[in-house]
Amino acid sequence: MSKIRIGITGYGNLGKGVELAVAQNEDMELKAIFTRRNPEDITPLNKDVKILSLNDASTMKDEIDVMIICGGSATDLPVMGPELAEMFNTIDSFDTHAKIPQYFANVDKAAKAGSNVSVISVGWDPGMFSVNRLYSESILSQGSSYTFWGKGVSQGHSDAIRRVEGVKTGIQYTVPVNEAIEKVRTGSEPELSTREKHTRECFVVAKEGADLKKIENDIKSMPNYFDEYETTVNFISEEEFYKNHTSMPHGGFVIRSGKTNNGKNNHIIEYSLKLDSNPEFTASVLICYARAAYKLSQKGEVGAKTVFDIAPALLSPKSDEELRAHLL
Repeated sequence: MSKIRIGITGYGNLGKGVELAVAQNEDMELKAIFTRRNPEDITPLNKDVKILSLNDASTMKDEIDVMIICGGSATDLPVMGPELAEMFNTIDSFDTHAKIPQYFANVDKAAKAGSNVSVISVGWDPGMFSVNRLYSESILSQGSSYTFWGKGVSQGHSDAIRRVEGVKTGIQYTVPVNEAIEKVRTGSEPELSTREKHTRECFVVAKEGADLKKIENDIKSMPNYFDEYETTVNFISEEEFYKNHTSMPHGGFVIRSGKTNNGKNNHIIEYSLKLDSNPEFTASVLICYARAAYKLSQKGEVGAKTVFDIAPALLSPKSDEELRAHLL
């Protein structure tokens, strides 16, 4: 059986995670890594993998079944997503929730123009958490849904910090408010504001001579990322950053509190994740949706999709018969 040929665009933390994930899936092989950096500066785990400039992506159209785009949501994916969707079947992890509808429309238009399948906003949130919100709200139609993230490193928010003028490097931790989680678990369905559910902690290494007050204000006022949260910005040395802030744990909870029998009985659905490595777990989700995109493409489907459009069986390398026999 031929393997699904994977391409990776971007070789940061997420791209490296995808490389590791491909190696763990026997039905896939990594064909090429595309970068905006000098290709000679990239050293993949498998030295036989091609390292090419992103400008040369079109030359590999016939050699890649699914391109996994590992760029940031702030500025990379809005441009790269549609451009690559016209050339390849694609998967990405676009995570700016408020902009997903417009991003979907842009990618859908490009994917249809190229007769490709593009699954957007894949990961654990948006992604696995999204699916669990849909399942739980459909099951408990009367109730309230809550999502808590962390404590952990948000790749998208950290990327947004690093793009602020004057920032040399930085990282952001999302911290759930424990009191809010416990209120939800009682089944009382509390109304919680954004600020009541999470805080955000930023650790920033500023460039020499940078205006620290401006950096702090630019971060705290950033729409869709920090403006609605209680945000703390800590300025630290580069030495402290690399000593204490290079691991990438994360996790969180999706909780649905609902009632049945005219409110007589309470029910709680809770889905949780505890991740040692945010990028490696996200990469593992991207990989299984790459498998689904390939299967859909083989059936002749085109256009943009989300995790809501993908049947669970398409994610697995197992046959339908094996799934019915062992997982159902």
